[in-house]
Amino acid sequence: METTSFAIILCMFLFLSTLFSYVFLVRKKKKKEGMKCVKLPPGSMGWPYIGETLQIYSQDPNSFFASKQKRYGEIFKTHILGCPSVMLASPEAAKFVLVTHANLFKPTYPKSKEKMIGPSALFFHQGDYHAYLRKLVQTSLSPERIKKLIPDIEAIAISALESWACGQVTNTYKEMKKFSFDVGILSIFGHLDASCKEKLKKNYLIVDKGYNSFPTNIPGTAYHKALLARKRLSKIVSEIICERKEKKLVEKDLLGHLLNSRDAKGQILTEDQIADNIIGVLFAAQDTTASILTWILKYLQDNPKLLEAVKAEQTAVYESNNGGKKPLTWAQAKSMPYTYRFILETLRMASIISFTFREAVIDVEYEGFLIPKGWKVMPLFRNIHHNPEFFSDPQNFDPSRYEVAPKPNTFMPFGNGAHACPGNELAKLEMLILIHHLVTKFRWEIVGTQNGIQYGPFPVPQQGLPTRFWKESSPTKQDVYSSCKCK
Repeated sequence: METTSFAIILCMFLFLSTLFSYVFLVRKKKKKEGMKCVKLPPGSMGWPYIGETLQIYSQDPNSFFASKQKRYGEIFKTHILGCPSVMLASPEAAKFVLVTHANLFKPTYPKSKEKMIGPSALFFHQGDYHAYLRKLVQTSLSPERIKKLIPDIEAIAISALESWACGQVTNTYKEMKKFSFDVGILSIFGHLDASCKEKLKKNYLIVDKGYNSFPTNIPGTAYHKALLARKRLSKIVSEIICERKEKKLVEKDLLGHLLNSRDAKGQILTEDQIADNIIGVLFAAQDTTASILTWILKYLQDNPKLLEAVKAEQTAVYESNNGGKKPLTWAQAKSMPYTYRFILETLRMASIISFTFREAVIDVEYEGFLIPKGWKVMPLFRNIHHNPEFFSDPQNFDPSRYEVAPKPNTFMPFGNGAHACPGNELAKLEMLILIHHLVTKFRWEIVGTQNGIQYGPFPVPQQGLPTRFWKESSPTKQDVYSSCKCK
């Protein structure tokens, strides 16, 4: 009896083992067959290690990406900056990565740049921490908050324009960086005393210069100097925080929101976290806004009829404010339809943010192609913005195209999804304000060649667009040149 029972149990064991083995082999075979169907996107990985980095830096990067798209289609692979990468040039793909399946792709930056800004900065994260910080930044830069900044932004704009109107040749991009920095400081700290503001500016400029330099941490290099300046920036921010706490100041600027909020667990941000996010916001706001403002000036100069249309709209606002004696209002800033369309077209044409970096956190299948875990994924905004399928005659500057809203996911100058720029309303407001005072009170002429683009890393006109400015009320340009005593 015992022998029979043992035989039955042994037979059952062998049967189940055979069954499980069969199921395992079938599943493994199906998995292999499935993986065979999912292939890498077409494209070239270039040379070992360096990939195609030299190609992208030895030519206009826009031409590089456009030629790749023409050869391989809207999804292709390459190897740049030491990373295997997948490039995506369709609105559907951008939406897939940035919106509908954003959880499969994390924001990613080179470690050297992350170290420069600070690992706690908003745009290095996703999940609860990112959502918490983003809400704080959006609240501090909400329309209710920034409309109260209009008089101060106006004062900064007028002061900047008057300092340029001295007859000397001005590097437009550098001056626009100063303007956007001052607006950024205003939105973050409110009103700072001049000495503190100057210390912030001095050290930020060193960090900004080292941010895009070769990351060699050797004394004397731009990167090493930037790291030291970055530490000094943290110290300056700590001093400002200490002063606010001592005086028990409760401000509604970005610093105030970062200082006085608590997360779901009741925790407050550390001073290092606050410093990282303040510096991160400055980086996000300054270069991009300055680049767009520089291009706005160039496109106004290149299109006299469009300039006249912008000037007519702004002159009507100017006259309604008693010849500029009254400050602009939020309602007026939101009622400049032609100027706003001009800004939108500049954003499309210039496409300052040509692409954004993401990294696949798992193996992802998209449109029959495999995006391996750890590969960089880059939605190509510029390629989408310059695609004739979405924007007819894309190389023609035409603000009227925005009389009808672009198709979804075809126009993304501020990104898309959870990581879209939270300060885009402030950026557009400072553009409108500067344009208003520029075209109603000043004139300008671009000096030298007006063609060519330089990348550092954002595209700007060659040599920062050298320009002369003078006041509209001046009798002639020559009178301004001869009488100017400014430095």
